[in-house]
Amino acid sequence: MGNLAEFPIFARNESGQILGLAETPPSFMNNPLQRVHFISIGGAVMHNLAIALHQKGIQVTGSDDEIVDPSRSRLARHGLLPAAEGWFPENIHAGLDAVILGMHARADNPELAEAQRLGIRVYSYPEFVYEQSVNKQRIVVVGSHGKTTITSLILHVLKHLGRKFDYLVGAQLEGFDNMVKLTDDAPVIVVEGDEYFASPIHRQPKFLYYQHHIGLISGIAWDHINVYPDFDEYVRQFELFAEATPKAGSLVFDKNDDLVTVICRKEREDVSRTEYDTHPHVVRNGRTFLLLADGTEIPVQIFGDHNMRNLSGAKAVLERIGVDDAEFYAAVQSFKGAARRLELVKQGNATAFFRDFAHAPSKLEASTHAVKAQFPDRKLVACMELHTFSSLNKKFLQEYKDTFNEPDVAVAYFNPHTLAHKRLDPISEADIRAAFNRPDLHVFTDSAALYDFLVAQNWQNTNLLMMSSGNYNGLDMKALGAKIIR
Repeated sequence: MGNLAEFPIFARNESGQILGLAETPPSFMNNPLQRVHFISIGGAVMHNLAIALHQKGIQVTGSDDEIVDPSRSRLARHGLLPAAEGWFPENIHAGLDAVILGMHARADNPELAEAQRLGIRVYSYPEFVYEQSVNKQRIVVVGSHGKTTITSLILHVLKHLGRKFDYLVGAQLEGFDNMVKLTDDAPVIVVEGDEYFASPIHRQPKFLYYQHHIGLISGIAWDHINVYPDFDEYVRQFELFAEATPKAGSLVFDKNDDLVTVICRKEREDVSRTEYDTHPHVVRNGRTFLLLADGTEIPVQIFGDHNMRNLSGAKAVLERIGVDDAEFYAAVQSFKGAARRLELVKQGNATAFFRDFAHAPSKLEASTHAVKAQFPDRKLVACMELHTFSSLNKKFLQEYKDTFNEPDVAVAYFNPHTLAHKRLDPISEADIRAAFNRPDLHVFTDSAALYDFLVAQNWQNTNLLMMSSGNYNGLDMKALGAKIIR
């Protein structure tokens, strides 16, 4: 793992030096796809990709052993919901042009085995997206944090300007029906690329398969300990991404991140480098305004220092494809953010309720700081769910030390069933308080008890921030908002 030599897509000279990306003609160009089957169709990106292909007129089938909302409802609406949950080898037949394999499936999946037996081409979804966009300019946004918001900002501005573009993004955006769009005529595709493996049999980071022309790295902070148990190995994946930038390609990166700057400032032949910083801004009465060099103030709906860096990163990428300052600032004012990224659930005269996807230490710290800085005169009650493999791992838990100090009332929740399902060692409330280095941390393992605790707080001149990549065991956020904000 973590070796460019394992990738046949990189062209080299006789000495083995990387020259750039070897763009080989994809198989579908000579044989247009007509029938595609998805193994693990219920995944967040997988079901959106299935819908995108269905909308192109391709016959799509799929399977999964568990499909939950919103995937279930959206697949049903398009007539793509499997008749039964489970894996059925009879779904695989010689009439298929391709099988797309999701990461949720296992390497011994019976449908995968049947596809391999029949010699049907099996793609990971990043491989497939690359083949569908081989003749497009490819922009890929990566990083441990911020990549969804940066990608979403780029998409929002391009849509505002009426540009033609394809995309893949990891969150639902206002004004976009789907999280994936693949067309024949768009000249550019914007992709949010993550460092998880592409599939059970394509064990390399997804972002390497897209073969970017313009690559942005937003920041590096150790995550996904179940995939990268060693910090250096995690960092190495981003080095590989930077090394994969082709001649005449571009690297855009956050100058505030030490690891990123070490990687991206390295001299690479015919690769341009663009550094970005926190956009100048001011917070006034709970609103954020961008400050321009001529003294103009531009109101925006996102906030926090981290989002001001995300905004600058998106602006730097858009400049590379011909979007000028006036166009950017006119468009960015209407950007409301991606779903669950400091998303406003409900607000009253003296209370605002936000939910956020934050779960890793760096995200936790950035989001709590952002809400406190935006509303310095209000108390902050912040709750985070330990839900991922990393956050529930005793070794990784120590990474949270002193990252949850800003809230006036700090709450941590975890579901013991999730811990058992992931087959991780038990953790106690004392373990969590010690790891966070916060003795007054409230710890809950029952979502009903957490709900009662939150409702009982005094919400006068107080904000609530709920952070998780999960759902607090089905906690009803709308009902909670209605209780605390009247």
